[in-house]
Parts: sequence; C-alpha cells; structure tokens
Amino acid sequence: MFRRRSSGILLHITSLPSAYGIGDLGPEAARFLAFLKKAGQSFWQVLPINYTTATTGFSPYNCLSAFAGNVLLISPEKLYQDGWISKSELIDTRMVPSRQVDFSRVWVTKARLLARAFERFQEAPRPDGFEEFIRGQQGWLDDFALFAGLRQRIRRPWHQWPKALRDRHPKALEQARAQMKEDILRHQFYQFLFWRQYAQFKEACREHGICLIGDIPIYLAFDSADVWAHPELFKLTEDRRPRFKAGVPPDYFSRTGQLWGNPVYDWDRMAQDQYRWFIDRIAYNLSLFDMVRIDHFRGLVAYWQIPAGHSTARKGCWVPGPGRGLLEVLFARFPMAPIFAEDLGYITPDVRELMHQFGLPGIRVLQFGFDGDPSTNCHAPHNHVREALVYTGTHDNNTSRGWFEQEATPIQKRRLREYLGYRPKADTISWDLIRLAYQSVACLAIIPMQDVLGLGSAGRMNHPARKRGNWLWRMRPGAASMRLADRLAELTQTCGRL
Repeated sequence: MFRRRSSGILLHITSLPSAYGIGDLGPEAARFLAFLKKAGQSFWQVLPINYTTATTGFSPYNCLSAFAGNVLLISPEKLYQDGWISKSELIDTRMVPSRQVDFSRVWVTKARLLARAFERFQEAPRPDGFEEFIRGQQGWLDDFALFAGLRQRIRRPWHQWPKALRDRHPKALEQARAQMKEDILRHQFYQFLFWRQYAQFKEACREHGICLIGDIPIYLAFDSADVWAHPELFKLTEDRRPRFKAGVPPDYFSRTGQLWGNPVYDWDRMAQDQYRWFIDRIAYNLSLFDMVRIDHFRGLVAYWQIPAGHSTARKGCWVPGPGRGLLEVLFARFPMAPIFAEDLGYITPDVRELMHQFGLPGIRVLQFGFDGDPSTNCHAPHNHVREALVYTGTHDNNTSRGWFEQEATPIQKRRLREYLGYRPKADTISWDLIRLAYQSVACLAIIPMQDVLGLGSAGRMNHPARKRGNWLWRMRPGAASMRLADRLAELTQTCGRL
C-alpha cells in the first residue's frame, strides 16, 4: 500500500452528477476517472456500496446485506446500451437536476426501470455470465434473493414474519422458494446487473491507473439478510430480537453518545468456526476493491454495547472484541491484505498495539490536528507517520470550510494560523489544509471532493447521530473541471505524490 507517496479523492458514487437523480456507475463515473487521471491522483475512495433502503435512511453504513450491491447505483444509460430498456424509457427516467439526492423518488423511478429490464430478461435467453454469476455468488445470493422477495411480500421486518419463516424452518424455506421463483430470479438479475456494471467500472479504473478504496461497515442493519440467515452470529433473544445494540459513548459528535441500533456480534460463537462469515465478508470486499478500510476498527478490540430498549447510548459498557484472534485468522488467509483501520474516536493503547502488531495503517484528520497537546496529538501534522493516510476531513466531518466557519474554536484557529505562518481565510482554507495534507510525511493523502471544490457546510455528507438529512450531497455537473484538475496536479507533483 505504501510503496510510494500518492494521493486520492474521497467521493461516494451517489454524489456524482447524472440526469437520473443520483450518481451511478455510468458515464459520469468515467468522466470523474478522467479528472482523477489528469489531476495526478492514484486513488478513488468510495463509501460502502451495499444494498440500502428507506428504512435505514439509505445509509451506506446500515446495509440490508453485507454482500449485495446497491441497485440505486445501476446506470440507466448502461441499461439502455445493453438493450435492457428502450430509448423512451431512458428519457422518461430523467429528472430535473438537483444538488441533493431525492432517495425516495429515485427508489421508485429505478424500481420501475429495473422491473422493465426484468421483463425483457424473462423474454430472452439468459445473458452471458448470468449462470456463472449465480453459481459463483451462491453462498450469499440465495439467502439475499429469498430475503428480499419475502420482505417485499410480507412488508414487515423479518423478526415479525411467520415463525416458520422467521426461524428458517427447512420446509418453510423450501416452500417459499418454490412459490417465489420469479421474485428470487428478479433479485438475482438485479444483482447481476450491478455486478456487471461494477466490473466494467473497476476495469475502467484499472485502465486509468486508479486504485479503488472501499469501506466495510463494522455492523449491519438488524432487518438484513445476514442477520436473518445467521442469527446465531448475533446476540439475539429467543424470539429473534436484539438483546443489545451497537453504538459509541458520548464524544465530540454527541453528548449522549451515538445509538446506532445495530445488533452486536456474538464473537464467542464466531470464534467456533474461525470467524468464517466475517472473513468471507472481508474477502468479498477485497475482490471488489484494491484497498479496504475497516470502519470503527476499535470495535474489534472492544465495542460499546447498549442494552436493548435504551433511548441513548449513555448506559452502555465496553465489551472485549475478537481482537488478535480474528486478525490472526484473517492474515493467515490473506498475508498481504491491503487493509487499513478507521481509528478515530476513543482509542485506547490496546487498539494501537493491535494495529502495530499486524502492521495496519491508521488515519490522521487535519481538522483534529489543532487542539489538545501538540506534542501528543497524533493528528497534528508534525506527529504524522509514514504508514498512515491523512485526510483534511472524512465523510463524518463538516467540510473544511464549514469547519473553519462554524466549528473551529479560537484556539484551533490560532494554532492553525501559527502553523501556516499567515492568517487563513474562509475562501482559501480548504486548499490551505489540502496543502498541509500533501506536505505530510503520511504516504497517502485522501481529500474529500467537497474540499477540492472549496465548499461550505452545504456540502457536508453526514452528521453523526443525526437520523435524517444525510448522504444527500451531489457534485454539480462540470464542477470537476480540467482547470481544477491542473491545479491539483501541480500541487500533487510539488509534494512528490505524482
């Protein structure tokens, strides 16, 4: 991962421009690759690309499957090019340009478009690669397709299904599969479309010399295919409800902590089969990406467990995670796995020790670098290390300009001024921090696209602990201009990251 100094951009695929209400794997992704190449970038980091729905606020970190792809990322233009929809259907799907994703409207529109593609799929011979895809992904696809079909029919979370289906009685599952062949085939087909378009996208990245960085959310939504298919791997009651929920204690994002609501893992049970499901999950992501970030890595050492029924995360407690046992199995299978850790928040010495033991790089965030003790603050630029990734901010932070205008304290602004050697201004602060990140000794610098564009708080992607109004930001058409690419390329070369 760290053979040479390099840099990249953090931009989720949904944030790309398009005529269809949401960024996707179509032509705008190809245009952004051209921008990255001209800008001298080596990496494109995206947020999780797993299947999401309205019940979880379309959060990429609260997925209905650890494996299934997000069908909202399927490009209508590519569907038309491949003959799955007509020109008139493509045109009818277009939406008025918007600076935010209207997920509810996009969901309805794309569902209608995919349904039309499925009708044509049923009328034609099976496309090349379809049967191979079904066989190759059978380990997760069979359960997901049945789960998705049942969920649409019953219209309730799986723990409220009839007991035989809820508890996966073999005869009930056999009967459901017999009765729902078309529903199952539909979801298999949708995943095939996603897989094929993603494979084309990844090949385009390779041709442009761009490595993809993916993200693995540590937890899943309770109403997900994996929790239904593997309830023994989670701390559930006899009637299949969570006994505990995941979150984090009070921190700089929330005074009452963050109650995520996801069920927590039963790591002792997972250890009995050498963490097979979790390792398979990481293996699948390693097949999708060139490098993978493990979200909330500290949860593998110890995790914040909150009794079900509590309305905040205050009364949780720390519970030991799998730690070394899991990583030993992982790196025995993938000795050179390109993995790094999201090590933000409450990080204890045992977390650092585990990362050091397995050579896992962490991340440094410049927005956190100008408070606390400058001799020990690991985010301060002079304390960076080579084996790390430096960010101006992450998807959970405000944009750099928004941080400077609305959140930075007088002390932080003073220290930043002293560090830069001049008084920064709001309209230039983003590039001031980009320059600091590029000058860092950290081998890889990743910059959110909002900071490259110099956007204020309106460009923020996520507000931790806020349930609504997240994941909406979209880049305006033409914003990733060749002039901007030239400016970034010049700085990239100056700082030895080309």
